[in-house]
Amino acid sequence: MLLRLALVSWDRTPAQFRRYGEVLQTVAATPPTTKRVLVVLPTYNEADNVILLSGEVLAQDPAIHVLVVDDNSPDGTAELVAATAGDESRLHLLRRPGKLGLGTAYLAGFRYGLENGFDRIFTMDCDFSHNPKYLGRMLQALDSHDMVIGSRYVPGGGIENWPWHRRLLSAFANFYARTLLRLKVRDCTAGYRGYRREVLESVEPFQIRSSGYSFLEEMAWRVTRCGFSIGEIPIIFEQRKAGASKIESSEIYLAAWYVLATALHPPPLPHRKRDTLD
Repeated sequence: MLLRLALVSWDRTPAQFRRYGEVLQTVAATPPTTKRVLVVLPTYNEADNVILLSGEVLAQDPAIHVLVVDDNSPDGTAELVAATAGDESRLHLLRRPGKLGLGTAYLAGFRYGLENGFDRIFTMDCDFSHNPKYLGRMLQALDSHDMVIGSRYVPGGGIENWPWHRRLLSAFANFYARTLLRLKVRDCTAGYRGYRREVLESVEPFQIRSSGYSFLEEMAWRVTRCGFSIGEIPIIFEQRKAGASKIESSEIYLAAWYVLATALHPPPLPHRKRDTLD
């Protein structure tokens, strides 16, 4: 079924089709996990990427399932996924009525994962900026940490093909969040993450007030304050290869405001004594 995932988009991106064929041959020979794993892909107008990326994600481990959370994309993203999911039992689709925000898409994915018995729940971008090849190492890191981040800002990590002003903005946003929220995490704004089920059941993510990119920063704050451990795996963040970026300047300002609000008026959190990892 994995090959069929790529064939659906053969007429769209033959170069990426060749890349997908190479991925099937070069996936690292790491032992498959015994945990049920869900990777959540929020989408809006990602028809050029969604099927090929889903195929690469599924190729990393037979225990991985993919959930596409689509915000009524006018380019037919959901229709492509629905057509492909009929032949791939590990590909799932959650349709939403409109563009409801990145944070709520993550929450919809968390709820789906918890209700359907998944042990590990990941989030990643659906534009190939987060390379699926890192999923194996991130899964292994969850054996010794409660949450893992695919990090640009630890030794071995980095960013490709970004202009200097985007690099500067990202570096400042992370410094700002680390300082105000007193976090040790180096990449607070990364969306490439994995969580143990227990974390999502404990930190009350459905109480988060923000819906945009500040959701990621508050999640890191909640995980830390509830006594869970966070690991960071170095990744190379790559510029998207197809489609257009969805980041708006208003989201950046809102994120800065929500970080400040969280620092000045922290929301109540459940008390938790950290248990031994299973």
